[in-house]
Amino acid sequence: MAKIIFVLGGARSGKSAFAVEIAKNYKRVAYIATAQALDDEMAERIRIHKASRPNGWQVIESPLDADGVIKDLDGKVDFVLFDCITLYLTNLISREEVDIFKKVENLCKACRETSADVVIVSNEVGLGIVPENTLSRRFRDLAGKANQIIAKEADEVYFLVAGIAQRIK
Repeated sequence: MAKIIFVLGGARSGKSAFAVEIAKNYKRVAYIATAQALDDEMAERIRIHKASRPNGWQVIESPLDADGVIKDLDGKVDFVLFDCITLYLTNLISREEVDIFKKVENLCKACRETSADVVIVSNEVGLGIVPENTLSRRFRDLAGKANQIIAKEADEVYFLVAGIAQRIK
C-alpha cells in the first residue's frame, strides 16, 4: 500500500524544497505540476521550480486531472510529487468546478490505491486575517477543508515554517 505524505506551510516556507528532498530518495519519480504560466511572473516561478528538480524525473503538467494522472502512473514510478493543492483548487475554481471536495477525495483515493508513495504539497492559508472579499474567503475555506481531507488520509503530515519541517502526524 502506498504511503501518503502531506506537506503544508505558508508561502515561501520551503514546502516544495522539502518535498523534493524526500523524492530524491526514490529512483523513478514523477512530478505533477499544477501551475499554469498565465503571465510572465508565473512563468518565471515555474522556470525556477523546474531548475530545482533533478534531471530524469518525469514531469507532468496537469492543472485539472490529479487523480487521473496518478492512476495512469501506477506501476510506472516509485514516487509521485504533487505540487500543489492550492494551485489545483485555483484551477478548479476558475473553471467553475462544482464539486471540488469530491475531486480532492478522488485524489486521495488515487493516492491510496497507487503502488507509488506520494507527497502532496499545499499552502496553509488559514493563519492570517479573514479576507475582505467573497472570492478570497471562499478560496480560504475551500483550501482549509481540502487540507483537512488530505491530512486525515495522509500517513505523515509535515508543517513548514522558515524552511524547518515539523512532523505533526
